[in-house]
Amino acid sequence: MSLVYSTETGRITPEKEQAQRPKGDGIVRIQRETKGRKGKGVCIVTGLDLDDKALKLVAAALKKVCGCGGAVKNGTIEIQGDNRDKIKDYLVKQGHTVKFSGG
Repeated sequence: MSLVYSTETGRITPEKEQAQRPKGDGIVRIQRETKGRKGKGVCIVTGLDLDDKALKLVAAALKKVCGCGGAVKNGTIEIQGDNRDKIKDYLVKQGHTVKFSGG
């Protein structure tokens, strides 16, 4: 239960909380996922400890490298199709440590 009103200060508005992204361990993980996508696979890139603007730039570069679409959602990059090898090659050239995760 949270405090809503105080006789000393009046109405108390809750402080806005920023969405906390989990801090990575320095390893970028690439996984392939088809669940909930009607059988269409996407590659999900997690572990990039970047702000939203930089993450969108990396996503745009990955989409160009792979020649397909994608999106940035909740601090992860989703690239359409099974392009794990192309994504790994690009990220290794950029100086990241990359691992495949999942099936």
